[in-house]
Amino acid sequence: MTTRTIAVLGMMCAGCAGTVERTLSRMEGVTTASVNLAARTVTVTYDEHLTSPQAMKERLAQAGYDLVIEQDRNVEAIERRQYQRLRRKVAVAWLLSLLCMTIGMGWIETGSADAANQLSMLIALAAMVWCGRDIYRSAWRQTLHATANMDTLVAMSTIISFGFSFFNTFWGDVWTASGMEWHTYYDATVMILTFVLTGRMLEERAKHSTASAIRSLMGLAPKTARVVSGDALVEMPLAAVQPGDCVEVRAGEKVAVDGVVTAWGDTTATIDESMISGEPQAVAKHAGDRVLAGTIVVSGALRFTAREVGSKTMLAQIIRMVQQAQGSKAPVQRVVDRIAAIFVPTVLALSALTLMVWLTVGGMSQLPRAVMSAVSVLVIACPCAMGLATPTALMVGIGRAARMGILIKDATALETMRHIDAIVIDKTGTLTLPAADAADSDDVSRRENLKPHAREAIAQLKSQGIDIYMMSGDRDEAVVYWAKQAGIDHWRSRVMPQDKQDMVARLQAEGRHVAMVGDGINDSQALAAADVGIAMGRGTDVAMDVAQVTLMGNDLRRIAEAFSLSRQTVGMIRQNLFWAFIYNLVCIPLAAGALYAVTDFQITPMWASALMAMSSVSVVLNSLRLKWKRA
Repeated sequence: MTTRTIAVLGMMCAGCAGTVERTLSRMEGVTTASVNLAARTVTVTYDEHLTSPQAMKERLAQAGYDLVIEQDRNVEAIERRQYQRLRRKVAVAWLLSLLCMTIGMGWIETGSADAANQLSMLIALAAMVWCGRDIYRSAWRQTLHATANMDTLVAMSTIISFGFSFFNTFWGDVWTASGMEWHTYYDATVMILTFVLTGRMLEERAKHSTASAIRSLMGLAPKTARVVSGDALVEMPLAAVQPGDCVEVRAGEKVAVDGVVTAWGDTTATIDESMISGEPQAVAKHAGDRVLAGTIVVSGALRFTAREVGSKTMLAQIIRMVQQAQGSKAPVQRVVDRIAAIFVPTVLALSALTLMVWLTVGGMSQLPRAVMSAVSVLVIACPCAMGLATPTALMVGIGRAARMGILIKDATALETMRHIDAIVIDKTGTLTLPAADAADSDDVSRRENLKPHAREAIAQLKSQGIDIYMMSGDRDEAVVYWAKQAGIDHWRSRVMPQDKQDMVARLQAEGRHVAMVGDGINDSQALAAADVGIAMGRGTDVAMDVAQVTLMGNDLRRIAEAFSLSRQTVGMIRQNLFWAFIYNLVCIPLAAGALYAVTDFQITPMWASALMAMSSVSVVLNSLRLKWKRA
């Protein structure tokens, strides 16, 4: 099985995300497909013998979406061009809206009411054709595939309001003969499109900030590398570097690929690895030492033999892990997805019901208000806010964790961490490090050193109401000594890997939510059994593969920060979902005219479109607050 995260173009709302997921999930060979609406990506697990990204691209193209699988297509450049195009549409839409409104208010002399209506009709038609073309195209494709999304609601509302106004422009005397007042709503048609497009533009700008963590990680890798070829140095694109090439890097430059330092004269170098390891101090590198892509040479120069290149470097793996984590779904999102799947059809039904109720209660004399009420219901409903509530908060939270040196594998782990009330922690390599003179001493206290900030980290965890249990295979006196040094109240010595797993199981049986922190192969059983497994980034690959969270450095304070960030992120998701649901719960009845009989108050189509646009933007902006909250 192959798992790949691929950019998708054309998604606008939760309905789009559902369509993409269903389309891919139904393909032969596809095991799972999970869309991240905020990041505009889909993470697909598939059998490469049964299907391929090209087949997925062709299937999605039929539904109006584009899967970016080509190496020479830069997603960021494409989205930048689309954003600039959207900005131009918004500018034109506002110009046409102001022109339409000034004509409707009589500020521009047209000679007669008929001339004013006909001129407004042409302006609205221009806005629909040029500014709203993509919306109508998307709505038509959804209709052909028996699905619906936010574009469906916008297209229907503008077409209905324009069609009703068009009829009134040329045949409005029919209503006059019946004693009914009639109006045209071209300004509402144009303003609906204007507010929708403006909201999408603001949403795009805000969502661009939610993906800043990935962009900063991608920016760590240089574009070229200096490869030694005989007696010459050749500057070549990063994609051309092969394992076994000798690469030279100098002070101020970034290491291009992972490799091993080779002997080269008397030159030595120090490298800043903080962006990968989280360690603030520059590290001196000598022959045989490992260097990692994205790290920066602080002083000196060195040559190294390339070992891992391209997608196999540690930096590429970190980027891939963060992308997949941001694209994963928290348990609460699955509930939202089920609601979103029926949301648009429900809104269409409510709009039809609104029309029928107005006509039943008020008769044909209320036809204009009945139509506009139905249009308002179509416009004000917003599945986008619900669809963005969870993924935007997850993107910001997981991205912020990555910048702190905390790699979280999936959204479930992020959500689970807030419940942790007990930690089982390994000693050697996790709480302590071997001392430089360890081989020359038989003493508990001289063979190891407590990791920097370890005692502070334990105190922070205890202040969060978390009990710490230290487990070690070391002898009794050593375990007792280091437990007291770290401030840990519960410990066990001379334990085997199975004992660590048993401790996790025993605590879970008591109703506790348990995290396991370790770094070695002997911790892997307990890491897998725990509610959340936390591996040290300098531990074994096995431990990191099993764990859901990896700390890239030796700073154990990151554990408490991860738990705090989990609580903040889940709290933000709940806030977003609460306001998204409340918005629809309150605004849809108001748009339908629930209070009109009592207060004469009703949300017009124009204001409905403005509220709908701002609901989506507010969810994204609220999520961005996570970037500046203290962990």
